[in-house]
Amino acid sequence: MQANLFLSGLRAVAAWAIALLLFFPLGWLFLTAFKTELQAIHVPPLFIFEPTLDNFSEVQRRSDYLLYARNSLITSLGSTVLGLLIAAPAAYSMAFFRTRRTRDILMWMLSTKMMPAVGALVPIYVLAQNAGLLDSLSALTIVFTLSNLPIMVWMLYSSYKDIPNEILEAARMDGASLWTEFRHVVLPLSVGGLASCGLLCLVLSWNEAFWALNLVSAKAGTLATLISQYSSPEGLFWAKLSAASLMAIAPIVVFGWFSQKQLVQGLTFGAVK
Repeated sequence: MQANLFLSGLRAVAAWAIALLLFFPLGWLFLTAFKTELQAIHVPPLFIFEPTLDNFSEVQRRSDYLLYARNSLITSLGSTVLGLLIAAPAAYSMAFFRTRRTRDILMWMLSTKMMPAVGALVPIYVLAQNAGLLDSLSALTIVFTLSNLPIMVWMLYSSYKDIPNEILEAARMDGASLWTEFRHVVLPLSVGGLASCGLLCLVLSWNEAFWALNLVSAKAGTLATLISQYSSPEGLFWAKLSAASLMAIAPIVVFGWFSQKQLVQGLTFGAVK
């Protein structure tokens, strides 16, 4: 009995230690955002100080935060909707009309996520330049969609596989066409999977920094571009950088907190199998 209590206590301590370790960067970012620049680089670090909102005012004065936030929202929502429009029928075809190559195609799609993004930077940059899409929301939306598409297809494929074949067979016996079956049977039964997939890809697109920093600048810049402005040859302005970072992640952190159940569900689709 005592051994069980000891193990339970040890697991609780380990869980709290890991949670604090993971939360520490975000907590330190929050504290630094309310410090002055001198307080931010003070040694030893200051945990008790008089908070200030000057950093947030400076960020808004130097940069149009609402413009960057709007661009992030447009590209994130646009890539999520476009990705769902492509991934939903693709996953439906692979889940219910399998061929000998279906598994190979799925593995190939997933393998594309293993390639470093920098390996595709030059060809994508040249394509965007030739198409006149540099520094545009359209370019970012397309790239975000293509980047997240393998994950979306895999998630929806796993979601569709949970639908009993008997339901689809009954619909086909009633004369349902493929479009009717997909629209009135498959989609309503996989609403949870679609929501989880959309939420996850929305978060991934919002947090994407590599393509945002290399394909756009001030005109179509996202919040990742806003953060990068506080790194200069003179050095890093830690307090202002922390304030800009906090303003960038706050919306998606709040959104993720309220949708954490759906996000966890999406990340664990097919895990039991």
